[in-house]
Amino acid sequence: MSKKDAILQAATVLFSKNGFKETSTADLAKLINVAEGTIFYHFKTKEKLFLAVLEKTKEMILEEFDTYMGNQHFDSGMGMIERAVSFHLYLAGTLENQFLLLHRYYPYHMAEAVPECRNYLEAIYDCLVSIYEDGIEMGIKDGSIDPLPSRKTALIIFSMVDGVVRFKTYNLYNANALFNELVTACRRMLKT
Repeated sequence: MSKKDAILQAATVLFSKNGFKETSTADLAKLINVAEGTIFYHFKTKEKLFLAVLEKTKEMILEEFDTYMGNQHFDSGMGMIERAVSFHLYLAGTLENQFLLLHRYYPYHMAEAVPECRNYLEAIYDCLVSIYEDGIEMGIKDGSIDPLPSRKTALIIFSMVDGVVRFKTYNLYNANALFNELVTACRRMLKT
């Protein structure tokens, strides 16, 4: 692993666990055993490092999304929604630090002033919401889902699943234990 990759990986952990303001580049340098100047050589500022972490998070989620979609065959739109819920929970478990980072306040605060940050966040959420939207559109066509506004309904389903993911993120409840209830709620919402 290159020093730059090691910095990104450690920064993801520290930013997700401590937050942006509470993470110092000195602590980061100490954690990975490099000079603090090495961090600034690769990223110039702590803000640019944070943006690089968001960019890497976006790349990881998009890569997982592409792999997931490329390896799936769905018999119905409702089936796709059920698998999307499962994928969302899987992804949150696999990329635990990244989701913890996304559930913090700072990225959204930064996005108000830094368009690049906003673009990364939009790309991440658009990717996840699109899975639900595609399932809804497929289900409307195949009759497994009632005609509904696909984007708005996808946002509601995403919000519901991501809310459960937050329970796991903050160690309040095992999100996977709610899988059947999430799927049942989606079925009820989509097929009245």
